[in-house]
Amino acid sequence: MNSDISNSSTRLASHDDIPAISHLLNSAYRGESSRQGWTTEADLIAGEQRADEAMVKEVLDMPGSVILVYQDDQKEITGCVNLQQHEDRIYLGMFSVMPKLQGGGIGKILLQASEEYAKQNSCRSIYMSVISVRTELINWYIRHGYVDTGERKPFTEDGKTGKHLRELEFMILEKALV
Repeated sequence: MNSDISNSSTRLASHDDIPAISHLLNSAYRGESSRQGWTTEADLIAGEQRADEAMVKEVLDMPGSVILVYQDDQKEITGCVNLQQHEDRIYLGMFSVMPKLQGGGIGKILLQASEEYAKQNSCRSIYMSVISVRTELINWYIRHGYVDTGERKPFTEDGKTGKHLRELEFMILEKALV
């Protein structure tokens, strides 16, 4: 699997990065710290945990799975995305940017790096699941070439990542790569 990523601020994560990735995911999606950015799920899911270190390690160790991280000039991880190859498609998940830096271009860089990675690995598309009521986030993905496939999946509580404050479902978005 080719690991050449063109942006020098973006690299493949290692096991040493697991604590920082777990912290980033939790701060971007859960609790009060997530309210500094626009990707918070704090009004949808109660609790402080999106992913603990064991969950991140499990994802990193899955066959066909990598985590790309974005580092600032001080080498702090300020963004990440998980890519899982399934035949000729890539599933994109765990997409996070530090809340106070959201809107500054890190997400676009990670999305571009994800597309490069997918193309390097002969994938025809990237797909993801997004909570269907996350309109602003869905619109951001649509502006970046993703389309609603019409597929919906239930979003069930797992007992680890917070209690849902309302009934939730995922919508599947996909982008064809040329």
